[in-house]
Amino acid sequence: MPQPRLERARFSYSLQFDTSAGMMDKVFYMDGLKVFVDATSIMYLNGCRVDYVETLEGAGFKFENPNVKSTCGCGSSFNV
Repeated sequence: MPQPRLERARFSYSLQFDTSAGMMDKVFYMDGLKVFVDATSIMYLNGCRVDYVETLEGAGFKFENPNVKSTCGCGSSFNV
């Protein structure tokens, strides 16, 4: 009987405003901002650069993550 093929997990970036760190969050200080990252995500974000860009098509955050192995067709999720 054929076994179901397990796909690799897909990840996506999520940003939100918060005023305090969670119990397991790591706190980074960048350009006067406190950035909280949950402990589970730290290993996937090592070396990641985040920038805010404005182009003719729109504006938003751009992630450059050296850990990414592949992305989906629309660019909203990735594999590590």
